[in-house]
Amino acid sequence: MSRDTRIAPAAGPTPSALVAQVTPYPTAARAGVDLRLDGNEGLLPAPALLDALYDAGPEVLRSYPDASGLERRIAERHGLDPACVVVTAGADEALDRLCRAFLGPGRECVLPVPTFEMLHRYPLLSGGILVEVPWPPGTPWPTAAVRRALTPRTGIVALVSPNNPTGTTLDAATLRAISAAAPTALVLLDHAYAEFADEDLTPQALALPNAVVVRTLSKAYGLAGARVGYVLGARTLLEPLRAAAGPYPVAGPSLLLAAAALRRDAAVRGFVARVRAERAALADLLRALGAQPLPSQANFVLARFADPDWVRDALAGLGIAVRRFAGRAALHEHLRITCPGDGSAFTRLAHALRTALQPEALLLDLDGVLADVSRSYRAAIIATAASFGVALDAAEVAAAKRRGDANDDWRLTRRLMAERGVAVPQATVTGRFEALYQGSAAHPGLRATERLIPGRTLLERLALRLPLGIVTGRPRADAERFLDEQGIRDLFAACVTMEDAPAKPDPAPVRLALQRLGVARAWLVGDTVDDLRAARAADVVPLAVPAPGEDQDVARAAFAAAGVARTFASLAEVLEVLP
Repeated sequence: MSRDTRIAPAAGPTPSALVAQVTPYPTAARAGVDLRLDGNEGLLPAPALLDALYDAGPEVLRSYPDASGLERRIAERHGLDPACVVVTAGADEALDRLCRAFLGPGRECVLPVPTFEMLHRYPLLSGGILVEVPWPPGTPWPTAAVRRALTPRTGIVALVSPNNPTGTTLDAATLRAISAAAPTALVLLDHAYAEFADEDLTPQALALPNAVVVRTLSKAYGLAGARVGYVLGARTLLEPLRAAAGPYPVAGPSLLLAAAALRRDAAVRGFVARVRAERAALADLLRALGAQPLPSQANFVLARFADPDWVRDALAGLGIAVRRFAGRAALHEHLRITCPGDGSAFTRLAHALRTALQPEALLLDLDGVLADVSRSYRAAIIATAASFGVALDAAEVAAAKRRGDANDDWRLTRRLMAERGVAVPQATVTGRFEALYQGSAAHPGLRATERLIPGRTLLERLALRLPLGIVTGRPRADAERFLDEQGIRDLFAACVTMEDAPAKPDPAPVRLALQRLGVARAWLVGDTVDDLRAARAADVVPLAVPAPGEDQDVARAAFAAAGVARTFASLAEVLEVLP
């Protein structure tokens, strides 16, 4: 007897009111992204770090973990008693535990915002009350406003410095003032980015009677995947934190990796120095590109853009993820960009930003973007196959185009026929295809059905903004004939055709177009995944428009899977994002 394993909607159970008031932390990723500059991960650990796991052997997996050794090591680094250190499953778990230990029904958490997203969630999940104090990006820490927000119900004052996502900081005098103003509250200093800041406030915070410091190995030490953080503070403040923990919260392999990472201080110092240099260079570049970066003491830069959605999409199309803060009013015009701390990655980021914001040319595919070939080239594929007894339809041809490696219609026709069990020499297929497409003086071929998709006026407007080039898989004679017949050849400064370079998705024709135009940065608009893959491989922003007759939703899904920066309904929409 088979059993239906589908999950039916729950009719009875409902979530707790505490959980219902928060949303999940966003972790979505775009297709094709390989340079993640949206999560603030740090130094790539050396492979030798894994030796700690091999040396420990399988016992580390069999036994329940013991964090006391790592707590002693951390205590030594800070000159503390081990009882003043609690190791946690990342700084996130530390914040969660602190909220559960020091908040609850009727108790308030005072939080300057915008700041780390989980500090909006943990107080509410603990049953506490969140009291938000505005801290607009680029402004000093709101000392007076925080003081006004303090009440006898205040259980925690959360201070994030350097702040995420703004990168701004508070100073020791402010820390002392808040501690004195809230003597019965816990002053929580989230110091996740302390290594990158001008001043480490840990000693000053630990000198206060009501303060704890949360640190992490996810950033400067590059162990985000291991999830190891820790809390420093007086023994009396940490005992409730221990009580709020589950048993063995940090995995044994993570504890071993953390201990090994703490021996890499020289590598970490070098990484921090690179990040600080990149941070200054990135801010300078962003200003030169017309953005407004905020001063930062973290491993990232937050900047305001005229069109942040476009910059995010264009960078994603080039394989780079940056952080957009959807739904957060104070940050709706901003992007946060992590400094990679790696020379080649930073060079790639800088080129991508320039390409997104200051392109030097616009490249266009011909078929499907300029020329409607739904009744010519695509019809020729179907007619050629039919002449050899193979029945194809437009949907099958479109699906083949979406799969990719289909820029050469002659070869695609032969491949589709072979998939149906009909093997014909390529030269024979090509000859039949050309006869149907080209026609004769007495019988016009399918090419006579082609029409120009955008009007000349639109192309003229595009050409006024940027030099235009064509990158097509057509033979040169066919391409130039179409441009001449439509009266648009004069608008294009370069035309790369079948004879000039390997077919897309090879990036060679795109790079050749850049060379012929004498530029280094461009966008490309295509109608197939091959166009997009060629553009991405050539460091050109990949854009798409569905070809006439294509199912828009199906085409958009295929383009998204291929890593498109943005899909437009028509070429006219490209004007809206051109600088």
